[in-house]
Formats: sequence, C-alpha cells, structure tokens
Amino acid sequence: MQYRDYKNAISYAVTRPEVDPDRVGIWGSSFSGGHVLTVAANDRRVKAVVSQVPFVSGPLSLARTVRPDFAAPLREQLQADRSHRFAGGEPTVIPVVSDNPFGEAVMPMAEANAYYTANASPEPSWRNELTVRSIELIGEYDPSSHISRVSPTPLLMIVARYDVTAPAELAFAAYEQAREPKGILVTDGGHFSVYDGPRFEQCSTAARDHFRIHLGIG
Repeated sequence: MQYRDYKNAISYAVTRPEVDPDRVGIWGSSFSGGHVLTVAANDRRVKAVVSQVPFVSGPLSLARTVRPDFAAPLREQLQADRSHRFAGGEPTVIPVVSDNPFGEAVMPMAEANAYYTANASPEPSWRNELTVRSIELIGEYDPSSHISRVSPTPLLMIVARYDVTAPAELAFAAYEQAREPKGILVTDGGHFSVYDGPRFEQCSTAARDHFRIHLGIG
C-alpha cells in the first residue's frame, strides 16, 4: 500500500501547474528507501531516485534479525494471529524496540532502541507496537529483486557503513545488482546517524545535488 501511494502521489503531483512532469524525483529513507527502488523500477515517470539507508530485502533482513531459536515460535505466532483475526479478533502486536537485547521486538538492535526512546516516545501518538501481520508482510517484501530494473533512471544510494538495522552489507550487495547510471555515498555511523548532525548535512546535500544534476535544475 505504501509503495502504491508513492505512485498515487506522483499521479497527483504531475497534475499541478507548478510541477514539471518531466522532472519527477523520489527520495526514501530506511523502509521507504526500499519503496523508492521498487517505484523507480516500475514507474518511468520517475527521472531520478535517492535511496537512503535502504531496507532492501525482507527475507534476508528477517534472517539476520530473528534469532534462530526464535524462528519457530515466530512462525507459530504468525499462524496463531491469522486464526485469531479470521475469527474476528484484534491483530496481535509486538514491541517495535526493547531495552532487553533478548526480548521480543521488531527491531531488537540497541541503536534502534536508543533512537526511538530519545525521539519517538515524546510524541503523543507514538506507541511502541507493530502488528504481527506487518512482520509477515515485511518478510515477503524484497525491493532488491527490482533494483536491476531501476536503470536507466539515475540512482543514488546512501549507505551508513555501520548500519545494522537495515544491514549495510545487504545494501552493498543490492547496489552491485543495480545498473548504470548509479552512484553511492558511504557515510560513517549507524542507521539513525543520517537524521541529524553533520551526517544529515552530508547526506541531504548529496541527495539535493543528485536531483539538481539529473532533473536539470540549476
């Protein structure tokens, strides 16, 4: 649904008199960094794309996130949730992050817990929970399978060298599958380091310049 909403947003934007339909660029970060790869591969209205610290593979990410001894219980939880919802029950939820490295969480990494504790918890609408159904859908979502078809749309990928939330090694492997024209910016730090401070300036400047060059903006 989020992937399709990117395309819906483009459909609306190009109807606006102030928008040049031949200069449409899309940007995404983290999970939406995967969305923009999928959109750019399938929608030629997109003329430039920036994918920052991208989530590139549900199956491979879950294989790294879910401890082997948790895999079977997770499958049982997914099946139980399906039966529960089919019978009219509310969706089962689990925490997004946890301060217990061995606790159940969608993102059990310390960097994720630190970021959400500092930035998300003050928001009145924030709840530290995600539906189990979302985990199932994430596991079926594989933007890397589309990345070779982004070309000829110019791609910039921004990767945080020490990212463990959207594992950097998966992003590097996906980038190798992409065809020219493409470019990569590797920044130090972890997944959330790109959202403030000097790395935010570095990454946002690179994204801006990519769009200026490839959308013909002076």
